[in-house]
Amino acid sequence: MRPGVAALFVVAALAVAAPPAWARGRGHEAAEAHDALEVAALLGTQYRVEPNLVYLTVAGPAGIWDGKLDLYLPLHPAGPVPTVVSFHGGGWVTGSKGEAALDILPYLAMGFAVVNVDYRLARVAPAPAAVEDSRCALRWVMRHAAQYGLDTARLVTAGSSAGAHLALLAALAPAGAGFDRLCPGDEPLRAAAVVNLFGVADVADLLAPPHQRDFALGWLGTAPERDQLARRVSPISYVAAGGALPAVLTVHGDADPVVPYQQAVRLHEALTRAGAANRLYTVRGGRHGDFRGDDVLRFTRAIRDFLARQGLLPS
Repeated sequence: MRPGVAALFVVAALAVAAPPAWARGRGHEAAEAHDALEVAALLGTQYRVEPNLVYLTVAGPAGIWDGKLDLYLPLHPAGPVPTVVSFHGGGWVTGSKGEAALDILPYLAMGFAVVNVDYRLARVAPAPAAVEDSRCALRWVMRHAAQYGLDTARLVTAGSSAGAHLALLAALAPAGAGFDRLCPGDEPLRAAAVVNLFGVADVADLLAPPHQRDFALGWLGTAPERDQLARRVSPISYVAAGGALPAVLTVHGDADPVVPYQQAVRLHEALTRAGAANRLYTVRGGRHGDFRGDDVLRFTRAIRDFLARQGLLPS
């Protein structure tokens, strides 16, 4: 997500929170302005942060790589807390959890615990390393849920662009997909919902004209089995009727020059055919994370409403 949009996301985060009791009944503009100020002031006092927790250690050509995550926890939970596992964007070749820290503010404003995840970029390890890391992060959350008071029955994966691709795969890929070798386990990796912000649903579509993208080529590398690997790491490959599918909300601009809008349409249609609860929220004229402030506000409210309908919002 571009820095400007991250800043707009902060405004959206403040706007989606419920108005404080004293502001109800006052003028709409005054109440909303004071509400934003109150939420901004209170967020810092209502959460604690456990930074740079190691969820995975891998030896590679460049040496030892530690996969780290930041954990944002409500200070006074009434019980296990619904949790969002968030992955940053950057085309699998750039970005970090630190750069995407503002993106999680709407979820904090809604009362979620949040897990903000770093993963291996292409310069450290090519595909499918980032996918393996997303699965390891999800397994870490499930295994440490009791320790940190996380509600694994109300687990949401989320991200933007390449991060949304990882959020989809973390939730959709079956155990037999071959992404769990670094973090094997008997417990099923499940998420109740996915928030997919202009994510890649079909990696293979980005390897050749007319939609060829350098970042996808860089992540997949030059292996002879590249096309087969691209299909393996495409979330749309794992949408099938009869499976246990999470609810999916997709937000995508119909003028996106980076990830074709048609990928969002195809994913929506496949999920609908498979019987999965899902919604495609189209940002008219929206580009790749380049949205007007009022569009960001509207789709942030759509995220909140979608998660509420799935029974996933913190009480």
